[in-house]
Amino acid sequence: MLDHRLSTEYEELRRTVAEFANDRVAPKIGEYYEQNEFPYEIVREMGEMGLFGLPFPEEYGGMGGDYFALGIALEELARVDSSVAITLEAAVSLGAMPVYRFGTEEQKRTWLPKLTSGETLGAFGLTEPEGGSDAGATRTTARYDEATDEWVINGTKCFITNSGTDITGLVTVTALTEPTTRADGAALSPTREISSIIVPAGTPGFQVSKKYSKVGWNASDTRELSFTDCRVPAANLLGERGRGYAQFLRILDEGRIAIAALATGLAQGCVDQSVAYAGQRRAFGRPIGANQVIQFKLADMEMRAHTARLAWRDAASRLLHSEPFKKEAAIAKLYASEAAVDNAREATQIHGGYGFMNEFPVARFWRDCKILEIGEGTSEVQRMLIARELGVTS
Repeated sequence: MLDHRLSTEYEELRRTVAEFANDRVAPKIGEYYEQNEFPYEIVREMGEMGLFGLPFPEEYGGMGGDYFALGIALEELARVDSSVAITLEAAVSLGAMPVYRFGTEEQKRTWLPKLTSGETLGAFGLTEPEGGSDAGATRTTARYDEATDEWVINGTKCFITNSGTDITGLVTVTALTEPTTRADGAALSPTREISSIIVPAGTPGFQVSKKYSKVGWNASDTRELSFTDCRVPAANLLGERGRGYAQFLRILDEGRIAIAALATGLAQGCVDQSVAYAGQRRAFGRPIGANQVIQFKLADMEMRAHTARLAWRDAASRLLHSEPFKKEAAIAKLYASEAAVDNAREATQIHGGYGFMNEFPVARFWRDCKILEIGEGTSEVQRMLIARELGVTS
């Protein structure tokens, strides 16, 4: 029979992260969130715990774990706060993982020890202002200058997490590395050669904008980036030239598992807070949890969180066993993100007027949940991917 219980090692990790989230994150995060401040102290402690190195080999400073372990950590963090969880998710899945998956040995030795320790954060510059879900519509360009053996980058990226903190060390940028038109507008190539290039923070010509004013994830760092004749060594090319599109598709497939785990945590956090509130809040002479309408809401919320957990764990297990997982990752991301939104709405309703007050965690959950249906592939994109895997689209 199938055994869905966690191994001793995974369970120990889950308990450790849960304790950290409840004891260290929960008491402080509300203040960071309300002041729109990045929680450097919490991030430093996460680094000391080894969370940024969970899925990486020890030879690069990692913990020798896997993507399943990362998912467990993200779920437990997001049960308390999503800003902290997305900082970890983006740093690992989007910042360090491309270097590990596609980097040269020299690039790995240079960057991974800093990234896996949490000393440095990495970011992934994919989305563009006019691109959105059409990630292949990249307009940022990188021209190879033979005279200096450098890439010259020009363009703009938007909604990039971890890109402007005091400890951000690099952004991996996707760019067109072969012109598709001549100066007069005539077509040169029928294909779009997209490559990935590492741009260290502080490189001349690399400009980081001020933080966005966001609805949620207020204690995480999200910015627009611009590149104006930004020059980096040719050796900063990440992986094979022209393979950038395939690389970020792989990174996004994996990242959807991580986002699903995070969304599951938010959904479960809504259950946790609502069960506690329903037992404490009294109306008409008894706890509101004694009312069947509240009981049914809680039952549905727990059902959604439980099913989301099974979905992301199934996708992660397939990844670990080198089995196809694209469809399962899309299912997990789609279901878990929608479960998070549904649970946040119900949790706010159960809390009544208090659910609209920022001193209650569910207000933060409500503000944070919607982006989960948008980031790393919208719900519409996930449905498209699932249908494509079923063979019912052209």
